[in-house]
Amino acid sequence: MTARPKRAWRLFRPILAGATARDRATAALAVGAATLLVGVAGVALYGDHGERAWIVAPIAASAVLLFVVPSSPLAQPWPVVGGNAISALVGVAVAHVLGGGPAACALAVTLAVAAMSLTRSLHPPGGAMALTATLGGPAVESADWLLPLTPVATGALALVAAGWAFNRLLGHAYPHRAPAPAARPPSSDPAPSRRVGLRPDDVDAVLAEMGEAFDIDRDDLAALLGELEARVVSRERSGLRCGDIMSRDVISVARDAEPAVARALLLDSGVRLLPVLDGERRPVGGVGLRELARPADAVAAVMSPPLTVEPEDPVTALVGPLTDGRRHAAMVVDGDGRLAGLVAQADLLAALARPAAAAAGTA
Repeated sequence: MTARPKRAWRLFRPILAGATARDRATAALAVGAATLLVGVAGVALYGDHGERAWIVAPIAASAVLLFVVPSSPLAQPWPVVGGNAISALVGVAVAHVLGGGPAACALAVTLAVAAMSLTRSLHPPGGAMALTATLGGPAVESADWLLPLTPVATGALALVAAGWAFNRLLGHAYPHRAPAPAARPPSSDPAPSRRVGLRPDDVDAVLAEMGEAFDIDRDDLAALLGELEARVVSRERSGLRCGDIMSRDVISVARDAEPAVARALLLDSGVRLLPVLDGERRPVGGVGLRELARPADAVAAVMSPPLTVEPEDPVTALVGPLTDGRRHAAMVVDGDGRLAGLVAQADLLAALARPAAAAAGTA
């Protein structure tokens, strides 16, 4: 008898992935504050006499999108401003031609959705904006053709400005940008870690097969799935640690060493990276032939920042950093931060290939 109430209760559970109770409370307060800001600005401009619209209801719906799901493609600045303004223009035009009956309202919403789709400004409150402009009323009719510009566009711009300030205060990027891939030398090829496993064309193919539209940017979706894939791989191979595969006999140089000395060590030993150490054998950087190609009096002037890990860190944590085209090795440090070993790309490759080789041998 208790199963049905529990099932019914699930209907009221929040459906936003990743949103905490604190996030929801903060977003609710932000929506209210932003609506107040737009309203106060409208009253200051036009007065509250019922003769001129100083705010339009769909702006509140825009605020919900902007502050609750700011990463949504539908909540970005152009959809918020353009979608609302274009839809208001469509509504005013339809009202002038057909009046405000049911057929006119339906046509206005239809044309508004089409216009927003064509201008890449699809914004759900735009449908309500077109309906508001078509139905009219004294305040809306007094604005007439100025309605799309003011108060609609001006209110939407104020809302976007509030959203930018709010997200900046929280340390979030708005307008939203998908995580950028690590910088690599100029090349048309994807990073080595992206040449296997999940690829962008896989995302496109699955989306096409599902035939559904999702309220998430495609690049965000690809990044999310890529991180999930990496986490699954890490869990499956989590037994192997950096300390298990590191080289302990590491060739290094002091930070005040001459570049010619470092270059000779690289060429004689066949390694691709030399750790640069301070007086207490703590890594302060790394040099390879690429760094040494620049003129300098000491390696400290051309060294790159060190990539450091601890012996207990999982080997899979190095897959991304050592396949981005910029680094050739990771420095393993002990509890005091001193150099304990080095994990080169070859060490990582051998470690990751071991489970596959073992499986092939038992097949």
